Amino acid sequence: MLVSETNFPDLKLAARGKVRDVYEIDDRHLLIVATDRISAFDCILPTPIERKGEVLTGISRFWFGKLEQIGVSHHLVTTEIEEMPKTVKKYAETLRGRSMLVKCTEVFPVECVARGYLSGSGWKDYQATGEICGHKLPQNLKESEKLPEPIFTPATKAASGHDENISEAKMAEIIGSENTKRLKNLTLKIYNFAADFARTRGIIVADTKFEFGIDENGEIILIDEILTPDSSRFWAAETYEPGKSQPSFDKQFVRDYLETLNWNKQPPAPRLPDSVAAATTARYLQAYEILTEKIL
Repeated sequence: MLVSETNFPDLKLAARGKVRDVYEIDDRHLLIVATDRISAFDCILPTPIERKGEVLTGISRFWFGKLEQIGVSHHLVTTEIEEMPKTVKKYAETLRGRSMLVKCTEVFPVECVARGYLSGSGWKDYQATGEICGHKLPQNLKESEKLPEPIFTPATKAASGHDENISEAKMAEIIGSENTKRLKNLTLKIYNFAADFARTRGIIVADTKFEFGIDENGEIILIDEILTPDSSRFWAAETYEPGKSQPSFDKQFVRDYLETLNWNKQPPAPRLPDSVAAATTARYLQAYEILTEKIL
């Protein structure tokens, strides 16, 4: 079932993002629904990607469980419809496989980005300044090259438009120096663990972003989606070759197609051909199957 948008009369819609619809269940819980919407260049495309919401939910569920091995607390309560409140169960046909019941938190207004390789906006910043978010890097690095060690490069959370890379000092101005230090340490701890694990499955996690919040007990916990093709840059280890852009398991395939069009990257976005949409679905499913060694 393709799900481009959800509307549940009995549930209170709290937010509708580029991909997710979020509902208030009670004063302690939210329902996060991953739709099949896809965005590129900050525009939601009119063409949904079949099974995308299932993949994002399945991969997040997998990683939340995996990260418990290293003591990382998170907001996920359940992804099983049968374990959700009655008000949610009545919409099971739409929600099954693409929804997470989560704990409410006070969300930090920053994106916590870990980069292990030089790509994307980091590559552009490096070309212009030799730095990424205040990190001075060695000279003459190539595109997609592995960094001497992973770096923490925070960004602002934009309600609309592009997130903006910021320095740790700027982050400290926003959320305080102690919280900045704790989120940096958590981000790099999670990235290193996940990157090492993914490498055993033949996937390079070039970079990824996390979000954190403070729960009702005052604990900093991991929230939102984690280590998915939407929030990460996944490359196949067997075809990795520094010095150029890498084929990926994420929506870069869609961006590459859109770059071939005469489109100004302003709404309305163009429709995707069926072949591009189907190939994107295949890439998302492949990422899930390789990482989890399961069929979705």
